[in-house]
Amino acid sequence: MKRREGSKAKKSAFDMLAEELGGLAAQALRRRLQVVEEVLPGGSVRVEGQVLLNLSSNDYLGLAHDPRLIAAAREAAARWGTGAGASRLVVGHLALHEAVEAKLALFKGTEAAVIFSTGYMANLGVISALMGPGDLILSDRLNHASIYDGIKLSGAALARYPHRDMARLEALLAKATSAKRRLIITDSVFSVDGDLAPLQELVLLKERYGAWLMIDEAHATGVLGPTGAGYAEALGLTGRVDVHLGTFSKALGTLGGYVAGDRTLIAYLHNKARSLIYSTALAPPVLGAIDAALDIVVREPERRTYLLFQAQAFRQELNQAGFDTLGSETQIVPVLVGSNSQALDFAARLREKGLMAVALRPPTVPPGKARVRFSLSAAHSPPDLAKARHIIRETGRELNLIP
Repeated sequence: MKRREGSKAKKSAFDMLAEELGGLAAQALRRRLQVVEEVLPGGSVRVEGQVLLNLSSNDYLGLAHDPRLIAAAREAAARWGTGAGASRLVVGHLALHEAVEAKLALFKGTEAAVIFSTGYMANLGVISALMGPGDLILSDRLNHASIYDGIKLSGAALARYPHRDMARLEALLAKATSAKRRLIITDSVFSVDGDLAPLQELVLLKERYGAWLMIDEAHATGVLGPTGAGYAEALGLTGRVDVHLGTFSKALGTLGGYVAGDRTLIAYLHNKARSLIYSTALAPPVLGAIDAALDIVVREPERRTYLLFQAQAFRQELNQAGFDTLGSETQIVPVLVGSNSQALDFAARLREKGLMAVALRPPTVPPGKARVRFSLSAAHSPPDLAKARHIIRETGRELNLIP
């Protein structure tokens, strides 16, 4: 019997995508872009006509709208144009790139440095360049997604150790005798929980077992250390870390990623890091802003001193109120909620009361561990932060999240 036309029409690719989106929505996991209509002074934004204190930004030092960065970007655009015009190995390596990278290396206390278009691209480039089949990468389970994507791209074997578990890491290192090269990778400040890597122990383990150590200082650059160079600088361990990676897109208020370290390492990345080789070089206005930001971070330590002081007060008050802040030690202060729907409800109630705080849900966090993450900025005033803490406590009680 001839099958009737259209009786069992196949679903289109877009029908299947729509079904998947529906499944995400049913689990309170669907995301939608939110338009920020205006960025306001004091760390606030306007969204749908409502002014909200922005507790979701990574502009930790309040530099993204600093007039000195804006002026430096304009000056660089006037001299060099709005685009580099080519990739770095063609004709895109401007004298401006050279100068900013030299300043960056001095800032980081390393022999050399190289700038990528983003921190994500830096992780893809350096991990896939340094490691390959036959090698082993040992990664903290809570490392950023860009690190894991770089690991996949490398083709190296992966061993994940439980978060900050040095005993398990040592056991993995002791077993990994057949690997050609071993690379330990960790965030220095973990972006979801706001806690710190056990960097001193990591250095000792990498030296004991002859491994390399790479740290991602994305959320520490500009915030930690005497000159703001990061957590390695804060602990006096710069020279004992093999690969330093970070971003300019957070505390430095602009865009781009970097790798800093030995001169040979950087020369190798010039030749092997595909995300550098096959990308157009970072635009001159962005480089101008980076150049100005590096100067400000060194000259104005009071910005990070104020930020870390306010973050300590923020954490302490939320902990005393009964919230679980998941061991936060930095300007990133999460509040554990539990279910996806509860976290969304908490964030929505806070927004009604004037706070912009985003709910983090799987796959960013484990199932059942949804949370609302608060990110503080030096742009926030003490009265605004005090009011925010009051609103968070009040809302937590309304939703029975705390006693």
